[in-house]
Amino acid sequence: MIDPSGPGKATAVSADRRLLMLAALAGAGIAAALPARARADSFPSKPLRLIVPFPPGGPTDIVARPMAQLLGEALKQNVIIDNRGGAGGSIGADVVAKAAPDGYTLLMGTVGTSAINAALYTKLPHDPVKDFTPLALVASAPVAVVVHPEQEIRSVRELIERARAQPGSLLFGSAGSGTPGHLTGEMFATAAGIKLRHVPYKGSAPAITDLLGNQIPMMFDPLQSVIHHIRAGKLRALAVSGRQRSPVLPDVPTLAESGLTDFESTAWWAMFAPAGLPAEASKRLREEIGRISASAAFRDKLGDLGVVPASGDEPLAEFQQRELEKWGKAVRDSGAQAN
Repeated sequence: MIDPSGPGKATAVSADRRLLMLAALAGAGIAAALPARARADSFPSKPLRLIVPFPPGGPTDIVARPMAQLLGEALKQNVIIDNRGGAGGSIGADVVAKAAPDGYTLLMGTVGTSAINAALYTKLPHDPVKDFTPLALVASAPVAVVVHPEQEIRSVRELIERARAQPGSLLFGSAGSGTPGHLTGEMFATAAGIKLRHVPYKGSAPAITDLLGNQIPMMFDPLQSVIHHIRAGKLRALAVSGRQRSPVLPDVPTLAESGLTDFESTAWWAMFAPAGLPAEASKRLREEIGRISASAAFRDKLGDLGVVPASGDEPLAEFQQRELEKWGKAVRDSGAQAN
């Protein structure tokens, strides 16, 4: 008789055990993959932090706070505003550049942090391109050319004529050296072939105060900072620097319409994340930010200050590269520098 517990039986049992072990290993591999897949599909699973690289209450807050609210509703997670001002926005931007690239720390970048500062500061602690993942352009605002009502300057043409008659004597104020207002003034002077004298202030507020008191005759400043004074008749708007007229000042021409062909200069805001953001998080954030920027709810929350939601489908990376080149040239031509 053949012993049922003999070599044949042992071989069959060993084969069965090997099959069971292989099945167990395969099951373990699938189980191990599931949590990673679940984590990717569940982004975000906790609150996000939106770094605003300027103090509370400024123009960037005007854009960041409604975006944070609407993005939080879309993602079903709180988006917490964290104001980190200083060094023209570089301090806050650096916080994001050095954060974990997981999608939970975002930057409300500006034309300053993401285009101007690269040329303005002799040393930045981060690279505005290599250290960030560009997500989406959010909003923009033109720079307004404003004069005191007592000034006998009622158009851009009259401004240019006066500057040519008195080379280098006509003053213009701005929120500070290297700001969008200052550099727009310099680009305007170059395009018009005139010489203006820049008076830098430590912010828009003190510059506007001196302009309202007729201590300086004119100023270049983003529209949202001066719109109330224009409406009140305390300042006269000669032009805006955008490609199109501002919907809140439809009777005020653009600088291009005023004789400076193709002139365009805008302050803008865009969302960035640290470099190396996973594709899943990047795709979700881009989609939601783009949808919010195009929404009536976001437009309504921006109000009537002259800040308008972004339009167009140009990728942020391409837009930023063009802006780096344009503003970099303006900084070099002006000789502005910050340390």
